[in-house]
Amino acid sequence: MLQHILIQDFAVIENTEIEFANGLNIVTGETGAGKSIVIQAISLALGSRADSSFVRHGKERAIIQLQAELDGKEYVITREISANGKNLCRLNGQLVTLGEINEIAHRLADIHGQYDNQLLLDPLQHLRIVDQYRSEEISPCRSAFLEAYNAYKDKRESLRNLLKTQAENARKADFLKFQAEEIQRAALTEREDEALEERITVLENSEKIFSAVENAYSALDGEDPSVLGALGYASQTLGQVAGLTETLTEAHERLESALYDLQDAAELLRDIRDGSAFSQEELDSAIARLNTIEDLKKKYGSTIEEIIEYGSTIEEQLLSIDIFDERRTALEEETAKLRASLMDCAARLTEVRAASARQLASAIEKELHDLNFKDAKLELRLSPAPSITELGADQCEIYLSTNRGEPMKPLTRVASGGEISRIMLAIKNITAEHDAMPTMIFDEIDTGISGMTASVVGSKLREISREHQIICITHLPQIAACGDDNYKIDKSTTDTETFTQVLHLTHDETVDEIARLMAGESVTDTARQNARELIAASK
Repeated sequence: MLQHILIQDFAVIENTEIEFANGLNIVTGETGAGKSIVIQAISLALGSRADSSFVRHGKERAIIQLQAELDGKEYVITREISANGKNLCRLNGQLVTLGEINEIAHRLADIHGQYDNQLLLDPLQHLRIVDQYRSEEISPCRSAFLEAYNAYKDKRESLRNLLKTQAENARKADFLKFQAEEIQRAALTEREDEALEERITVLENSEKIFSAVENAYSALDGEDPSVLGALGYASQTLGQVAGLTETLTEAHERLESALYDLQDAAELLRDIRDGSAFSQEELDSAIARLNTIEDLKKKYGSTIEEIIEYGSTIEEQLLSIDIFDERRTALEEETAKLRASLMDCAARLTEVRAASARQLASAIEKELHDLNFKDAKLELRLSPAPSITELGADQCEIYLSTNRGEPMKPLTRVASGGEISRIMLAIKNITAEHDAMPTMIFDEIDTGISGMTASVVGSKLREISREHQIICITHLPQIAACGDDNYKIDKSTTDTETFTQVLHLTHDETVDEIARLMAGESVTDTARQNARELIAASK
């Protein structure tokens, strides 16, 4: 429950503190005095977003500090809002994020304002109310459904993307086959272009090469005098004295080594000379082959290795296209299985929702009878949604009949503002029992009601306050008279400033305030007596 709130330099409030009590806390005040500002301050302490416009004019910062108790543990939440736009959040004196505040705050209190009445006119909210009512049963079903929904959605998207590529792949396959066949026909081998370039160079210079080789061979082993003949004679002559000294021996060995090397060179030149045969056809063929390779390089890669690799990639793509039907069939089967699983989960979710809707409608109807809807009939009608969404396969709408004999009609078409307020109060009372919310805050729950209905609403608030702390802002004396503790928002002004403070009223002050609500500013003894009677009747 909320125990204490400190508000400093927030809007028109300069400095005020409120000690909240158990039971029903009633806040009243003149129109424009700032009743809703107190709720705003509590809302900020509970984690709503703030901006510098909340800071009192001329002040550097606004401070809101809320003390609360939850599950036997004390919490102190502090919000500082600076005029320069900076905000600080503290929990038990430690700096925390707004998200950390929210983790605690959403378990502390539920704030209901006039905006919630408008939400009740949205059928999407009706389904959420049904899910909230029996959340222990419905939440696991919703989780299972959502998991099945996401799996089916992902697989269906994969199938849809595959089918989108079907026509494109048909066009693409012809082009890929052309490319693959062109590369395959070329029958490339690694480094083939380098060998061709070397062969072309030889063929283009064959006459020059043949002449040079012939002359070199003739010099080595042609007509006398030849290099090999002279070197052989020198080796033979030196061999006769080679053994006489080490130097002669070394010289003879070198001559013999040179002779052998030159003989090998001569044989190589002879083979080149005998094998050299210029062919224009071979040259043309080599040039054509190299041109083919260069054309392929322009299309598929800068090297033969890259062209071969690209060819392998094309073949893989063609294989993928070739097995398209198999992939489509597999995806269709998987999608069908996931859809069947999804429909099973949806049917189970619908089943538990239908049970929740029946029980909730009965509970709300009973609450409405207590709230002076004596002949009210209410149904929460579950029907198939136009399409399955992440919320399930259901849609839900509240149908209401407020008078005996009238047909059930959608809530949006029959309920007045006061009826909406009472229906929301009934729903809040019922759902609060299931989520164990310790504190419920009502801002202007009395919109559109008066007289006997106001007394009934006050009694219902008092009944709810036996299990929950209630903080209620009202302008109706019938509701104010039901309070266990009453507070008044009091506004005063000077020539330059406006001040608002919250006063915890004594019993006599409560009587005067309720008398003011009944009679206006002129509070008479008669009005006070009527106020006392109203308070006594509400207990």
